[in-house]
Amino acid sequence: MQLQDILYSQGFGTRRVCAGLVQQGLVTIAGAVVDDPATDLDAEGLQFTVQGTAWAYHEKAYLMLHKPAGTECSQKPSTYPSIYTLLPSPLRLRPNKGAVQGVQAIGRLDQDTTGLLLLTDDGQFIHKMGSPKHHVPKVYEVTAKHPIDDKQIARLLAGVVLDDDPKPVRAAACESDSPLHLRLTLTEGKYHQVKRMLAAVGNRVEALHRSRIGTVTLPADLAPGQWRWLAADEVATLRAPAK
Repeated sequence: MQLQDILYSQGFGTRRVCAGLVQQGLVTIAGAVVDDPATDLDAEGLQFTVQGTAWAYHEKAYLMLHKPAGTECSQKPSTYPSIYTLLPSPLRLRPNKGAVQGVQAIGRLDQDTTGLLLLTDDGQFIHKMGSPKHHVPKVYEVTAKHPIDDKQIARLLAGVVLDDDPKPVRAAACESDSPLHLRLTLTEGKYHQVKRMLAAVGNRVEALHRSRIGTVTLPADLAPGQWRWLAADEVATLRAPAK
């Protein structure tokens, strides 16, 4: 694969821009400048730098982001900054045939909700993760306004009716380790679901944090606003059929 095409596939600009970056000596591989845009390389596993920024080739991008409060999961935010501003430009500009450029969040979190977001430019992966048939469990850490009692937990596990659907929704798992903290696991994703479920049992969400999606847990050392690539085994477990 030609170097200019590798840079283009990773989001470093148009093919002409990428060729210019190479010709200007702004791309290095293994510490050496490569100035011929047509240089043929094995893209798989390739590490390189562009204008001093280290990068690794990924045919498709799969990453996690620790979403901070006060951000919106939208390309065109209305009030708060977009989560996409937290990502480097190449991730936002990766070419994608017949779709929006760059990586997209799989699902959304409210502006005041923090925690784990997955993003990718793999449309099939987005569809699979969002499919009701896949039943991907998502774990939320809930800070409640009022003390949580056993009756509320029992109702959340049994199922509560929300105002827009007569079919009850229930938590796949629910446990409380302190009076105001609830760990809630859901396998579906309705609008404001956690907040509405707590309201349905007579309580209120004061703070909400998503700590896990499927088998992928938000690392303790990934600070709010930071991101990292998903490891190959993390992507594989997310792709695995629901049990």
